[in-house]
Amino acid sequence: MVIVAPGVSAAERESDAQLTQSQRRGLEIFSEMDRRNSGFNDFDVNLTMILRTKSGKSSQRELAISVLEVAKDGDKIMVVFNTPASIRGTALLSHAHRVGVDDQWLFLPALKRVKKIAARNKSGPFVGSEFSFEDLSAQELTKYSYEYLRDETIEGQSFFVVARFALDEYSGYMREVFWLDQSEYRTFKVEYYDHEPEPLKVLSVADYEQYEQRFWKPHLMQMRNLRSQKSTDLEWGDYQFNRGLTADRDFSVASLRRAR
Repeated sequence: MVIVAPGVSAAERESDAQLTQSQRRGLEIFSEMDRRNSGFNDFDVNLTMILRTKSGKSSQRELAISVLEVAKDGDKIMVVFNTPASIRGTALLSHAHRVGVDDQWLFLPALKRVKKIAARNKSGPFVGSEFSFEDLSAQELTKYSYEYLRDETIEGQSFFVVARFALDEYSGYMREVFWLDQSEYRTFKVEYYDHEPEPLKVLSVADYEQYEQRFWKPHLMQMRNLRSQKSTDLEWGDYQFNRGLTADRDFSVASLRRAR
């Protein structure tokens, strides 16, 4: 598969006379996916995280995620661990931005302090899982460039295959390749590439359910590291929309200490 160098932002490329047909098509597909996933206001969801070693040994964690949609900026996300007891109360707060560097803070209850995650460290593993800090921040349309690769049919289902390139120099990925179903623009698979020609990780997404008669949300994600042979599953519970979450009360740095 050809590796295409990242270009300018999605917003800039819309008016770029040099935009190629495949670049324009990739942007159109992701713009439609973004449109379909917007307008939810806020939601809460409980998850089970299962970490598996190369030998198959597993450990389990329970956590909760809250998401707030922000007008004219990126979404805010709070992740809080409930079990095991050794990491209970550990919390990650992410403030995504349409323009500029995203902000992330980690609260470690054992140390009783909040740590700001440096942009250069966001590619690191989140609490020992195969998901990175970068994966757990809202991924705004304007922070990437896009390249349509092809249509593909798998077991009778039609997919768009589109490459996405982070414009942030500190991203841990050179590119990501998405498989989006053509009926609902849902993500079913993502391949993550670093500097090597073969993918570093593969994300598989399944068990979608529609909420609010509009939003399709998955109930199972599996991130597999193809080099270490470790994996992390996320089993999502019922999503609860329009919970009345607010930025000041639920997504401030101060709220990290009481998020348990």
